[in-house]
Amino acid sequence: MRPPARELFRDPAFPASNSSLFSSYSTPLAQFREDITWRRPQEICATPRLFPDNPQEGQVKQGLLGDCWFLCACAALQKSRHLLDQVFLPGQPSWLDQTYRGSFTCRVWQFGRWVEVTIDDRLPCLAGRLCFSRCQREDVFWLPLLEKVYAKVHGSYEHLWAGQVADALVDLTGGLAERWNLKNLASSSSQQDGSGSSEFKNCWQLLSLKERCLISCSVFSPRAGARELGEFHAFIVSDLRELRGQAGQSILLFRIQNPWGRRCWQGPWREGGEGWTQVDPVDSAELLSQLQEGEFWVDEEEFLREFDEVTIGYPITEAGHLQSLYSEKVLSHTQELPGAWVQGQSAGGCRNNSGFPSNPKFWLRVSEPSEVYIAVLQRPRMRSVDWAGRAQVQLGGSRVVWSPASIPGKDYPAVGLHLWKVEKRRVSLPRILSTPPVAGTVCHAYDREVHLRCELTPGYYLAVPSTFLKNVPGQFLLRVFSSGRVSLRFQRTAQVKTRPPCCSRSLC
Repeated sequence: MRPPARELFRDPAFPASNSSLFSSYSTPLAQFREDITWRRPQEICATPRLFPDNPQEGQVKQGLLGDCWFLCACAALQKSRHLLDQVFLPGQPSWLDQTYRGSFTCRVWQFGRWVEVTIDDRLPCLAGRLCFSRCQREDVFWLPLLEKVYAKVHGSYEHLWAGQVADALVDLTGGLAERWNLKNLASSSSQQDGSGSSEFKNCWQLLSLKERCLISCSVFSPRAGARELGEFHAFIVSDLRELRGQAGQSILLFRIQNPWGRRCWQGPWREGGEGWTQVDPVDSAELLSQLQEGEFWVDEEEFLREFDEVTIGYPITEAGHLQSLYSEKVLSHTQELPGAWVQGQSAGGCRNNSGFPSNPKFWLRVSEPSEVYIAVLQRPRMRSVDWAGRAQVQLGGSRVVWSPASIPGKDYPAVGLHLWKVEKRRVSLPRILSTPPVAGTVCHAYDREVHLRCELTPGYYLAVPSTFLKNVPGQFLLRVFSSGRVSLRFQRTAQVKTRPPCCSRSLC
């Protein structure tokens, strides 16, 4: 007698329907609304696997969805097994196990907390094949399942259309990410903007980072003749190599992976291109043999010419501590506190505004010389969508229920962060805030998160996050990562009315 068929899980909070695919039918995805079907992995292939035996078989490939930014961040999990295990909880059943019930659980970092998200494994398909993300081997399913988890967190697959690699990296690691502007390389100064781009001096810095963290590069608007790179498209820097040219010169080569999964570059370092005549034929053969589908090589000059931005995810140790991109110090001391800009009370705007002193203020005590990173993470705007994976978050002294099913926030207000050193905590705030800060963002940035990197001596510091415009409400999380001991406290004071000096830089 055959045992009864197992009833497989169907997620009522994220059903196999158009409500999970679309939010507004405003993207090119809408043309497929009548053709997409939902299938479980065992209905797509004979022997589905969660992870591949060979890491190359798990290489990410983009489908119909415009979420290259998320897929590039997913590649960070392939570089580090402990990061992958942090997101994909170990011990989940395979499709052949008796314990398989059609569900998978992942963890996503949201506004200071790791949130468990459970989905069923019904995946969107066209003509029986996955229509969104897939791995190089189509019988490997960790990527499309994680993409479905992220779509559930955001409310729909369509909400993943367009975003920042840096935001997805933070959500998948709980760490920090930096964006380096390649076009401003020559004009970078010692002062740092909200993404830390002024720390980037030249492409050779990336050589020491390639094994430690994910490196991604993006094209915003390709130059004439390079349309094959796409517009507003993100790529993975899968390798960097320094070669000695036959004329004795140093050559820096970048191996670029296009999530579209096809070779699309016809530059001098393509197979058979004239670039390879500059190097030893043995090196040429070796590097060309490494190319997978969708990969190509470019040199430093091409890289700077064709790409607009680099995004770097901070290395994270197996103990869960961030490492500095610059000194390799372990940032083992962390602090975080929530805050809010309240209209009419604590939303004072930038230093151009007389209400600037009313902004939320935080005391940072540094106990020993330290490399310190201070980050302001904006909380996404709420959606009406909710699901069982909601988390309780401490905000302003009261506990509220927050659903991670929130819009990713294409229109975050511009925010900045400034830091003053004080001799002691009992100080005149108007006097302190009228002096130049010891560190600050060059401008207020329209990013979900901005941060400062500082080398701080022991003592007390006053951190003031602000929006550029006055009376713009919002909630944020102030995060501190330090190589030495630090403590963080909220400054509770009445509103101070004084007019500080004007900002030295305008909104960018």
